[in-house]
Amino acid sequence: MGDGALPGFVRLAGHPVRWLLMTELARSDLRVRELVGIVDEPQNLVSYHLKLLRDGGLVTSRRSSFDGRDTYYHLDLARCAEELEDLGTALHPALRMTPVPTPPPRKTTGSSVLFVCSGNSARSPIAEALLRHHAGTHLRVASAGTKPKDAVHPHAVRVLREHYDLDITRQRPRAIGSAERTRFGHTITLCDKAREALPPTNGQRAHWSIPDPAAGRRKDLYPEFVAVAAEIDARVRQLLPSLSTTGDQED
Repeated sequence: MGDGALPGFVRLAGHPVRWLLMTELARSDLRVRELVGIVDEPQNLVSYHLKLLRDGGLVTSRRSSFDGRDTYYHLDLARCAEELEDLGTALHPALRMTPVPTPPPRKTTGSSVLFVCSGNSARSPIAEALLRHHAGTHLRVASAGTKPKDAVHPHAVRVLREHYDLDITRQRPRAIGSAERTRFGHTITLCDKAREALPPTNGQRAHWSIPDPAAGRRKDLYPEFVAVAAEIDARVRQLLPSLSTTGDQED
């Protein structure tokens, strides 16, 4: 059987370097220079493999909102799931995969997630509300900003109310300093600028490179908030299984 007869996912994920890139990007959005250090391969080779993954639809990229010369790469887990489902069916109909509802994470002592962006007025409070909604009482969830604004953006309040039936009208932005006094097992930055400004923290760190919906150029910014909230909701749902299998490493 020639390579051309192999399903696309097998050809893409089957290469050792590409598989390593995919496993790292499954944990966090990363830049090329960071991936170069992880896989210990020349930058031109890493860029080549990233291009193949992008062309195959498994990886997406987004210019850094902090430094436009940088690009963050993200593994599209939903697309990977679709490809794996097709792969099983292609081998034999009995291997057709059916989606399984995501279970809430196991309740573990001190399980906690902190979301961070610059203003703590849009992305991080949206993420906080959605994770708390999906996880229930199984996790301690909070959000903070490196330079918090005076109030949560009204569109963030609106999108959570209209699309997810969640109410954060009483929530106020808070500074990362107040959150740092409480140790978190997982810290996730959603803002490229906040990622660069955030000092080292205890526990596990990851980055979601998500654009600021309030920085759009359209007169009506609400559609930007709807799109960003949908992306955050998808990422939060994908985060839950990993929280089920990895407890906090705070002690």
